[in-house]
Amino acid sequence: MGLFNAVSNWRSDRYEKHLSKMKALDKCPDCKGRGYTAIYDYESAAVFDCESCDGSGLYSQWEENSAQQGGPYL
Repeated sequence: MGLFNAVSNWRSDRYEKHLSKMKALDKCPDCKGRGYTAIYDYESAAVFDCESCDGSGLYSQWEENSAQQGGPYL
C-alpha cells in the first residue's frame, strides 16, 4: 500500500502544479491554451474544440465549466 500511496500523492502533486502553472498563464489545463484537441489514428487525424474550455483556451472558462460540473476535470 505504501507504493500505491506514494504514486498517488506524486500524481496529485504533479496535477496541482500543472493547474497552478496554467492558472498563472490563463490557459486551459486540458488543451494547454490551444482551444482544441487532436485525435490521431493510423488512417486520419481529427481536430475538435476543447470541451473543457469550449474552445477558448482560457483558464477562466475552464474553471467556470469545471465548477458547473462539480469539480475539476481529472
